[in-house]
Amino acid sequence: MDVLVIDDSQAVLAQMQRLLEQDQQAVTSIFRNPLLALDEARMCAFDLVLVDYNMPEMDGLTVIRELRGIEHYAQVPIVMITSEVSDAVRLAALDAGATDFLDKRIGRVELRVRLRNLVRLATAVRRLDEQASWLAGEVEKAVRTLREREAEIIFRLSLAVEYRDNDTGDHTWRVARYSQIMAEALGLDDDLCRRVYLAAPLHDVGKVAIPDGVLLKPGRLDAEEFALIRTHPAIGKRILGGSNCALIGLAAEIAESHHERWDGGGYPRGLSGEAIPLAARIVAVADVFDALTTERPYKAAMPLDEARACIEAESGRHFDPACVAAFLSGWDEIATVRSDASARLRDIPVRIEPWARVPSLPREVPVEAQAAPREDAAA
Repeated sequence: MDVLVIDDSQAVLAQMQRLLEQDQQAVTSIFRNPLLALDEARMCAFDLVLVDYNMPEMDGLTVIRELRGIEHYAQVPIVMITSEVSDAVRLAALDAGATDFLDKRIGRVELRVRLRNLVRLATAVRRLDEQASWLAGEVEKAVRTLREREAEIIFRLSLAVEYRDNDTGDHTWRVARYSQIMAEALGLDDDLCRRVYLAAPLHDVGKVAIPDGVLLKPGRLDAEEFALIRTHPAIGKRILGGSNCALIGLAAEIAESHHERWDGGGYPRGLSGEAIPLAARIVAVADVFDALTTERPYKAAMPLDEARACIEAESGRHFDPACVAAFLSGWDEIATVRSDASARLRDIPVRIEPWARVPSLPREVPVEAQAAPREDAAA
């Protein structure tokens, strides 16, 4: 138990210190100067404060107000030592934040009892504060666990979709990271950046309804097949839409609108400009860039600089200029993510820990590559 005593009387300080240390085994810090006492209080977390009312440097009311302005002392018992018994003084002290009063004129026996009760009160307050801190830590731990599980579930589900359309789940992770980098470059708040990162992997969830013969076809799609591929955004919206979860709602927006174009030439609704949800405009850039730089059975991977030039050339046509600017401003980080397969492992402890538990899934039966180009490289 740490007690701070502030009084301009050396005799009072000596008496309080003796009684507190001998009877209550408290560690006592005594100050005649309230300004020095306040400096000490800002550096040390006292469990109980006793402060005189009349002091030359600063009166006790001001000291109490100053202490209550320090975060630690919001609940700590602060007792005014005074011989003033007027209602005006007591009301002013209570208004300033005093917990109780200690009359300088009381007898030695009563003083011992009052100090004992004050120490017990301070001990109870400290234990309650410690319990509250422990509970807050447990709640924070539980929320962190839930958020990690939420992320892992989303990545595993998106990996199941990706498994039908690519050799591994790295595309899903890369699109998520590109989207997060751009969201941060756009200055979006931390919570929204996290939700964009978690929702982006579900952008192609509608592809679960596309037949393998179309989805995995190595050659050029005919008009009917391409029309079928173009239904996956609307299917994704039907799968994810209507949820009360904000994260799933964001994923539904992305799934439906990530193939819309800034100039209105996209699908499925032909939206343009800011009518396209911002998260979908972000993911559109991430998805196309990764499609351009990834080798598929029907095409070779494009060099990074060439793919960057393609994205920049489509600013104001396919893509939101602000999203392209964010993509370019985060280029170094994006290029690292794309070039270094181990980058995701290095990021795991801080940014993407749940992804560490999501495996890559190589195909058991590889699709034979063919030279014929395919129109839906970024579909």
